[in-house]
This record gives sequence, C-alpha cells and structure tokens, in this order.
Amino acid sequence: EVQLVESGGGLVQAGGSLRLSCAASGFTQDVYDIGWFRQAPGKEREGVSCITRTDGSTYYIDSVKGRFTITSDNAKSTVYLQMNSLKPEDTAVYYCGAALGYGSRCGEPGTYDYWGQGTQVTVSS
Repeated sequence: EVQLVESGGGLVQAGGSLRLSCAASGFTQDVYDIGWFRQAPGKEREGVSCITRTDGSTYYIDSVKGRFTITSDNAKSTVYLQMNSLKPEDTAVYYCGAALGYGSRCGEPGTYDYWGQGTQVTVSS
C-alpha cells in the first residue's frame, strides 16, 4: 500500500522555523518527483517546493525562496522541508505529493499521483 506520511507541523511565532518530513513507503516503482504543497482556509492548494529524484533539481514558489529548503534522504525514502523566517501567510495545511511520471509540474497539484494526509502549520504574528 502506498503511503505518504507528513510530520513536523505545529504552532510557531513569526520569524521562527519548522522542519516538515514526508516519509514514503509502499511504492512499487521509482518516484519521479516529490513536492510540498499547502492549502490555506478558503484557498486552492498550491505547490510550494518540489524535488526531482533523478537529478535532484529543486523548485520553489517565489514567496518562499530564500526561506524554505527542500532536501531528500533517499536511503530513508524521506523528503524534508526546512522552513525558516516563517510568516503568518505561511499558515496552511501542508501536504506532500508524489509523481510517478515525467509530466508533473510543481505549480499544478493535479499532476501528482499520491498524497499524504497533511500536517498543520500555524504561524502567529
């Protein structure tokens, strides 16, 4: 059974940091891309940061560049999102998603095949 399990969310004050983890298991084929997405109340899900497993290429939405860093530990089948200098507008449920093909686009959540249950990140001002 394919599973993506997120952890690391919580409540933090503006300017603080959190590290999210996404543990993947049950895949019978190699994952092409894993990304972090977020959805705030009343908003559509948006791609935050993604990493391509084949070459390690990373992508970030403009609003988090310089603050967030995505990394992958292939030995543990885990992807991390280090979030620094958090802002109230970062508040959302954060999901990890996995894509099996080459057609994925981080800015298009519909191109990802599997999803975790999400972890809440709340940033107070």
